[in-house]
Amino acid sequence: MSGTSDSRTRSQSNAAAMSKLSEPLKALINAAHAKPNTLSASKHISSVYERVANEAGAKRVGFPAWLTASAAATFTMNSPDSLLELYSLVNREKFRQGRETQKHGVYTAELMREIGLKCIGLNGVPRTINCLGAFHSGLPTSIQSELAKRPARRSLSSNSINQTLERGNWMWDRIYHPFTDKLTAKLAQSHPDLPVFIIQGEYGALFSDPAEPKFDPELRPNVGRVLTSIFAVSVLRAQGGVGPQIVSHIFGLRKAFEDGTAEMEPIEGGQWLSTNEGSMWLIEQVDRIVAELGQGQGSNFASGHEKQPRAKL
Repeated sequence: MSGTSDSRTRSQSNAAAMSKLSEPLKALINAAHAKPNTLSASKHISSVYERVANEAGAKRVGFPAWLTASAAATFTMNSPDSLLELYSLVNREKFRQGRETQKHGVYTAELMREIGLKCIGLNGVPRTINCLGAFHSGLPTSIQSELAKRPARRSLSSNSINQTLERGNWMWDRIYHPFTDKLTAKLAQSHPDLPVFIIQGEYGALFSDPAEPKFDPELRPNVGRVLTSIFAVSVLRAQGGVGPQIVSHIFGLRKAFEDGTAEMEPIEGGQWLSTNEGSMWLIEQVDRIVAELGQGQGSNFASGHEKQPRAKL
């Protein structure tokens, strides 16, 4: 009996030890060189957003386009405080475009949330979790109460799976034609499931917009074909290290106007952004946001650890 009792005591002791992290382990996880936390809003980020907005207005780039680019870059930089600064800016009277204040506030929050969700496909899940959680918490309670709360858009079922697959293949082909088959085969060489996941899981279930179940378009915006390309260019530029993919999505933006799919959800300034001049302006705005949030150190997406102090022997 004593052996059984000793074994039980050791098990309880081990369970207690497993239930908490040691202080050295917690200190290592939260060490400054590992940059463990989200990025605070920089001193001048609101001014940078305002400059982007003012230039966009002068070039007749509409509110949804420049907001999508700005939000995508900010999600990539992992700065929920800056997202709230952006939200505050775009809810000023000059940006409402005649919309009733509350409706505009809900529309803006929903568009930014959709951009954040789509960022999963390029940035990964963790930054979206960080940013969307803090963004929601920082919104006015009157806006929080009107945001969508049920997963009515992307829940997979036997009734929706075929539509999801069709949407994924449709968007994949629209962005990459006439090289769709060639690209798919090349990805499959790397891993046979790679194009399957990208086309079905990302383009089908995430990047493309599901049919709306009786939502008011003034409150529940679709990102749509053109804004999806703008979002992709912005995220990839803010990441760094993925120039070939930026080129692909710039061409994808152009194809939206070549094949007529841009007409499905017209975006003011979208066609100009697809030109050489417009695409350069788009990239330059992302660079401004990254430079301000990164305080001259560039993107923090995959920048690695800062130099770790040597441990004393």
